[in-house]
Amino acid sequence: MQVDTAQISLLGNREENQDRVAVVSKAGATLLIVIDGMGGHAGGAEAARLCVEVISNEFNQVELPVFDPQGFMHRAIGHAHTELVALGNKISVEARPRATCAICLVQDGYAYWGHVGDSRIHHLRNEVVVERSRDHSHVEVLLQEGLITEDEVSTHPMRNFVECCLGGDSALPAMTITRYKRLLPDDVLLACSDGFWSGLTEAEMASITAAKEPLAPQLSALGAQAVKATSPHSDNTSAAALRFIGQA
Repeated sequence: MQVDTAQISLLGNREENQDRVAVVSKAGATLLIVIDGMGGHAGGAEAARLCVEVISNEFNQVELPVFDPQGFMHRAIGHAHTELVALGNKISVEARPRATCAICLVQDGYAYWGHVGDSRIHHLRNEVVVERSRDHSHVEVLLQEGLITEDEVSTHPMRNFVECCLGGDSALPAMTITRYKRLLPDDVLLACSDGFWSGLTEAEMASITAAKEPLAPQLSALGAQAVKATSPHSDNTSAAALRFIGQA
């Protein structure tokens, strides 16, 4: 499988970067990981680091190609949650470290997604968003019920209210895990934190498919654009991207 990958994680206008990003590749498979440590809780950066470590280790230990991608993602995300709960088990519930996550497995020309919270995965093709993950958030519920429009999401007063996340309570959080998505040459998978997608329109994100150039400079430009659009209150801005070139 031939792919091009890139990743960024920008501080924005915050004092600390609590996002963590990883792109892990082996034996013809690639896993994109974006974790957003929740800034309102103690140890957000440590929470994000731990989640990336746990999920990366799960991927490095699984036999490839992954026989059960959905089961793998459920197990990896669940393990990250369990480790995060353990990290905060001696802290009061309201102060425990928490995080949102988005992971995307690409193998054999197919993509599989899993996410918790409002970190997103976008499937981009021919300058269009083919599909995106749906946030576990209050504004996503309002959007699906037709009470607000997509354009109102980024400015809604409850835009930062996430309905589930990793860490905190011991119960496994609700997670969304997809079936396979068939990829065509030049498709781009983009996993990102809310600091990235909230500063960009879908058309701006999909523009990364227009030029068949290396992803790294294009992703860096989009990240800088997202930070500028939301300054002086920009959040940590992180993303991992993969362009599917084709099967060798």
